[in-house]
Amino acid sequence: MGSTGSCCVPSSPKLRRNTHSRLESYRQESELSREETGRSLQHISDRENVDELNMAYNPSDHPRASTIFLSKSQNDEVPCRDVRDKRKSLFINNHGTSRRKYNSCSTIFLDENTVSQPNLKNTIKCVSLAIYYHIKNRETEGGMLVDIFDEKLHPLSKSEVPPDYDHHDPEQKQIYRFVRTLFSSAQLTAECAIVTLIYLERLLTYAEIDIGPGNWKRIVLGAILLASKVWDDQAVWNVDYCQILKDITVEDMNELERQFLELLQFNINVPSSVYAKYYFDLRSLSESNNLSFPLEPLSRDKAQKLEAISRLCDDRYKDARRAARKRSASTDNLCGIRWVPAILS
Repeated sequence: MGSTGSCCVPSSPKLRRNTHSRLESYRQESELSREETGRSLQHISDRENVDELNMAYNPSDHPRASTIFLSKSQNDEVPCRDVRDKRKSLFINNHGTSRRKYNSCSTIFLDENTVSQPNLKNTIKCVSLAIYYHIKNRETEGGMLVDIFDEKLHPLSKSEVPPDYDHHDPEQKQIYRFVRTLFSSAQLTAECAIVTLIYLERLLTYAEIDIGPGNWKRIVLGAILLASKVWDDQAVWNVDYCQILKDITVEDMNELERQFLELLQFNINVPSSVYAKYYFDLRSLSESNNLSFPLEPLSRDKAQKLEAISRLCDDRYKDARRAARKRSASTDNLCGIRWVPAILS
C-alpha cells in the first residue's frame, strides 16, 4: 500500500503538467492551423461576395447578370449607311408593302408572342443573330481549343474542309439556315431554341472557350442536342440527327454530347427567371436590329376568347371586392333595426 501511495502522489502533478502541456501545444497548433488555413479557406460570407462579383461571368446561372450576346451586340459599331438601310427596312419588307401596322377602330393588331409561347421562326432568327454577334465580336486572343468542336478534326460532311475554314466569319443567314434545318427536321419548339442559347453561353463561360468560324457548327449542334433532350418530353435520339446530317456517325454524336456535358460540369438546370431574362433580351436584340415580331389582326374568335377571359377575371375581382366589403362593414349590422312580427294569443 505504501509503494502504491508513493507512486500515486508524485504521479498526479506529472499528469497535470502533461495535460497542461498538451492543451498548450494544442492551442499553439490550433492557432497556427487557423493562421495557415485562414489563407486558403474562405468564410461563407466571402464566398457569397465572390459569387456576386463573378455574377457577370455566369449570366446563364444568375437572373440579374446581363447576357453576353446582348452586350456584344451593343458593342458592335454600325456605319451611318447601314443605319439608313435599317431604317428603310423598318417600313418596307421583302414584298415592298408597309411593315409598320397601325390599329384602328375596325382592326386591332396583336403580338401573340409570349414568354411561354414564343414564335418559332422569329425566335430562331434572334438566336441565330445572337450566335452571329458571338462569332463576330469574339476575343482576338482566343480561348481554350477543344478538339471535339473542331470541324477540321470532326467534319459534319464528307466534302473537303478548306484550309482557311477558321478565318472567314459566317453570315447571319448561314447560321439561320443551319439552325432552322435542325429545328424543322427534328420538329423542335421555340422554347428549345432559347435553352440552346443558354447552354451555349454556359459552355463559353464554364470552359472558357470562344465560338468561331471553325467550331460554331458543332457547338450549336451540341447545344441543340442537349436542349432537346432536357426540354422536350419526347426527345430526339442521336440516331435521328444522323439522318438529318447524313455524314455524321452515332459515335461522334455520343462523344459530342458526353464532352459537352463534362464541359458544362453537368449543370443543365435552367431556372425560370434565367429563361425569362434570355427571352426578353432576345426581344431587345430583335428591336435593335429591326427584326420585329409579326403582328396579326384580332379576329372574332380571338376577341371572344379575350372577352371571356376578361369577364372571368372581372367576376373573380368582384367576388374578392365583395368579400372585402363584408369584412370591413361587418359592424353595421349590429346597429340595424330589424322588424319581427309579433304573435298575439
